[in-house]
Amino acid sequence: MSKINDMSVVLEQYATANNLDTRISFHDKYSTNKLGFGNWIFSNYRIDKGAKVLELGCGTGDMWKNRESLICTCSKIILSDFSEGMVAMTKNNIGGYDNIEYKVLDIQEIPYENATFDVVIANMMLYHVPDINKGLAEVRRVLKREGRFYCATYGEHGIIEYLSKILSAYGVEDNINKNFTLQNGYEILSKTFSKVEKREYIDSLAVTNIDDMMDYIYSLSSMTSLRDSVPEQVIKDILMKNTIDGVLNVPKEYGMFISL
Repeated sequence: MSKINDMSVVLEQYATANNLDTRISFHDKYSTNKLGFGNWIFSNYRIDKGAKVLELGCGTGDMWKNRESLICTCSKIILSDFSEGMVAMTKNNIGGYDNIEYKVLDIQEIPYENATFDVVIANMMLYHVPDINKGLAEVRRVLKREGRFYCATYGEHGIIEYLSKILSAYGVEDNINKNFTLQNGYEILSKTFSKVEKREYIDSLAVTNIDDMMDYIYSLSSMTSLRDSVPEQVIKDILMKNTIDGVLNVPKEYGMFISL
């Protein structure tokens, strides 16, 4: 698939919050680690008083909800996304603050001067960037010398790998986007940043409602063809056969990198 088509798929997936909301609510409901990935991510941030913060790929902005005390300590926060729909959703969710701006922008062409930000954030989005090295060079450029770059991502041995194994008879492949994962992220970031640290979030899914699992599967861009090629009941039956005492246990692999 070409880079242009890759980005058109991304824009289609994130034109509205529907698919993203489905996945977020699913993880909230069935994750065994009740801290929550978003809370864990925030617990790893170091954002000092008066900091200037740029978030790339802000999605729905949900992670900034109920963080008024942190928001108010920052001198400036730019919440941005490649998708105009996501930016509109974030603005609606977070509301008006004198120190927050909402922007549609591309990580590959960040429209700010060198050494502008103390913190740059890019969670669960770097694997979508057509030229990731260019994007990271832009992040490094707009970061201050002692600034920190936080980027969360997934690993290669999580939900998609699990689904590809149990549904392999129906042509489901492990076609997860591996452009930036917990396995290769350190090497990629080290080309641009002098210091990189990886932190892992321990979690899994304990699913008790197969219909919810079906909704989650159909929300994934890599699984859209499954709806047309395999009867829904067939997939449900396979999922049910893999439950233990009414629970479908699904591995998760998530974490983040902190770069200086």
